[in-house]
This record gives sequence, C-alpha cells and structure tokens, in this order.
Amino acid sequence: MKKLLNTLYVTSPDYFLGLRGENVVLLQDGKILHRIPLHALESIIAFSYSGISAALLEKCSEREVSVVILNHYGRLCGRFVSMSRGNILLRKKQAQIALNQEDSLKISRWIILAKIINARNFLIRFRKQYALRIREEVFIHAITHLKQSKERTKVASNKEELRGIEGDAQATYYGVFPHMILTNSEYFNFRGRSKRPPLDPPNALLSYAYSLLSYDCAAALEANGLDAYMGFNHTDRPGRISLALDLLEEFRVMICDRFVLRMINRGQFTEPDFLEQESGAILLTDEARKKYLSQWQKQKYESLTHPYLQEKMPWGLVPYIQAQLLARYLREDLDAYPPFFWK
Repeated sequence: MKKLLNTLYVTSPDYFLGLRGENVVLLQDGKILHRIPLHALESIIAFSYSGISAALLEKCSEREVSVVILNHYGRLCGRFVSMSRGNILLRKKQAQIALNQEDSLKISRWIILAKIINARNFLIRFRKQYALRIREEVFIHAITHLKQSKERTKVASNKEELRGIEGDAQATYYGVFPHMILTNSEYFNFRGRSKRPPLDPPNALLSYAYSLLSYDCAAALEANGLDAYMGFNHTDRPGRISLALDLLEEFRVMICDRFVLRMINRGQFTEPDFLEQESGAILLTDEARKKYLSQWQKQKYESLTHPYLQEKMPWGLVPYIQAQLLARYLREDLDAYPPFFWK
C-alpha cells in the first residue's frame, strides 16, 4: 500500500522556497522561517510566493514531488512534475481508448454512474442524520430523481446523452445543497453553482476544494503512469487536466461537498473569512485559507473502508487507489474498471 505523505501549502506572498540539504526551507527577507523534510512530502502547492530555487525544483523532480502554483481563485498557473516514468504502452492504450467512442463511453458511464449514486447516497445519509432540521420533501424528490438518473446512465448510448443526464442530475443535487446549510444560512446563501469566479461564500469554499482535489487526482494518475491531460469524459483542451477532472467526479461529493458543509455547519467559517471584489467574486482571506488548508489536510487522514478493495485506508489515498485501478483496467488486469461507490 502506498504511504500517504504530506502536502506543503504555501500561502504567504513573502515566502521564497529554497533547499538546504534534504529540507525545503521557507525564507522571508533571507531568513529561514521553516524547514520541512523533503522525504515527508508528495507535493507542494503555492498560492502566492516570491520565488522558488532551481535547486529545489531539481530535487523535487528527483524525488517525484510535484509543485503546483495557483492564483487567489485557486486556478492553476503552472505545474512542475518530474520526468515521467510511466509505461509508454500504458499511455498508448489510454490514447487508444480515449479516441474510441465506444470504449471511452464505457469508462465515462462508470464514472458518471458513481457520481450520481454517491450524490444520492449522500442525500440519503444527510436526510437520515438531520431529519428534524430539514424539509424532507425536498430530499425525497431529489433522491427519487437521482435514482431515475442512475437508471438512465446505465443505458446512455453516446457521450452527448450521458452529459445531458449528468447535467440534469447535477442540477437536481445542487438544488438541494442550500437545504443542507444549517448554520448561518442567511449569509451562506447558495444560489446555484457559480465558478470562475465564485459569487457567494459556499461556492468559494466548493471551488477551492474542487481545485485541490483535481491536483491530487492529477498527481495520482501520473504516479500510476497515466496522462492526466487525456480524459475519457471531459473534452480535451490545452492546459486542462481532463482525466483528473474525470476521476474526481466519483468522489467529489464525499471529499469536497461533505468537507465544505461540515465546516459551514460547525461554524468554522464566518463572514470575516471572505472578501468581495469589485467583479462580485468572493474570495477567502489569507487567514481563512490557512484555516481551510489545515482542515483539508486533517481530512485526508480520516479513515474509510474502500468499497472495492475492502481495505481500511485514509481518504487521502482514494484518488491514488482509483488511479491504480484504472491503470490496471487499461492494462487488462481487470475485466472492468471498478468505480468508487460510497455506501
């Protein structure tokens, strides 16, 4: 089993990232403020920083530690990854399937089926846990509709039809989302999904989580020899990590949405944690981002039993395990790709 390592999040614009021996060092005005052993890291994610040394990048490449640079919206500015050690035969097989409508539809159908089933199960769980605090009829309607979406997904004959089913199911799910905000719902008013930029606090929190998870998925795919940019369901375009976006659909509800709702409903985020720009975009403050990332990292170590492997593991390993299972399917070690079904 792969060991779950840590991610170093750099949130200060004044920090310079350097290397001292086998340690990443964070410097400010030439003074070392922090040292982190490189062997304990699997990735570095910087939201704003003053620079990074070539020596550190070289060592990260050698140790297969990815470096991701994001802007304040959480959007990708650039990624530095090590020289690929992936099996060229595996990538050829990935390309062959991606270019074949029937084969790529089969994988896409599995992924979207998992997305819909997991969203439905999440609503069922939430309804049961908070029955006295919610409008049950809203949940019952959505749960019934998502069951129909699940059955339609199984027989979708092309990707256009599949995306239509997915979009309808997603709209149904997000229609229930505001009813799951049980604390300070007046301020955390979710008015439908908005992104690039997020236009309300819940969307700001969701977008941040989706961005973080997408880079975890990309790193997991590359670690298993796959091309994170060559997807089966998301269309290809320059700079888009399409396969990572495909993969995260399976567990975005359990990892991202559950995380965001838990933080809101526990009162861990309040109005002072957000900034509104002239464009209407809502951003997290620097201090709120640090708090967010601390909780995000803690969640990675919460455990679950993987539904296919029936092994106990931390949530942070789920993207890696699913990428591994996908690679095994492409190598024909498995008869079918087992998507992540959360119960």
